[in-house]
Amino acid sequence: MSQALSFPVPSVVGSIDQYIQAVNRVPLLTEQQEVELATRLRDDGDVDAARQLVMSHLRVVVAIARGYLGYGLPHADLIQEGNIGLMKAVKRFDPTRGVRLVSFAIHWIKAEIHEYILKNWRLVKIATTKAQRKLFFNLRSLKQDTGTLNRDEVEAVATQLGVKPEEVVEMETRLSGRDIPIDGGNDDEDERFAPIAYLPAPAAEPSEVLERAERAHLQDTGLKQALGALDERSRTIVERRWLTDGDSATLHELAAEYGVSAERIRQIEAKAMQKMRGLLAPAM
Repeated sequence: MSQALSFPVPSVVGSIDQYIQAVNRVPLLTEQQEVELATRLRDDGDVDAARQLVMSHLRVVVAIARGYLGYGLPHADLIQEGNIGLMKAVKRFDPTRGVRLVSFAIHWIKAEIHEYILKNWRLVKIATTKAQRKLFFNLRSLKQDTGTLNRDEVEAVATQLGVKPEEVVEMETRLSGRDIPIDGGNDDEDERFAPIAYLPAPAAEPSEVLERAERAHLQDTGLKQALGALDERSRTIVERRWLTDGDSATLHELAAEYGVSAERIRQIEAKAMQKMRGLLAPAM
């Protein structure tokens, strides 16, 4: 349906103000007109009826999109995403349910805008769970002012939305774009909400946690697979040169064992390491 419809979008009109003026001039439909058009669309696939339904509700999309300007994305983009949701709603609208199209369409419009924001706002990559999405889209409206939430307010928001207090603090920090000390600073009252409290071991530095996790991954999976791809001699040389718990074997010691020159051992080692790096790269 979207390919057959034709209605103004901000990029075509030239400015967002002109677009808003244009859609506000489109006449509103009466309930009877809406039912007649929706019936024609449902029964006959009437594209013109769909166009009229969409056009008469574009102002609704503008109003809804305006409520999401605080997320720093272009108003025109929010409107266009909302228009997609409106067209999906028009396509699925059932005029026999006794519900006005605007009530039915709001869900679809907001869903498209929400999806667009989550995909494009760099600070919201963590909003992947249902609870996080609920926090992201409700935290601003639940705050009493523009200041930072205190402990009691954090607890109240967490209870109302059914999330953890630390999740509220983390999302507020991301939304405000401010930096906070990893250990919570000097305020003992806020220590329980400090970022370091999110780590498995409160005393661990983030870099140490990441390093241990990466090392464990390589040792348990990637490294074993990479070693398994080597021939027996190359694998033994790498293991004895780099993976022993005690003193590593020297090039000359290995050369004596295999009856070749130290330079030849170095070449075998270099070739094996290069092959292993290629196998480990995708896992990194």
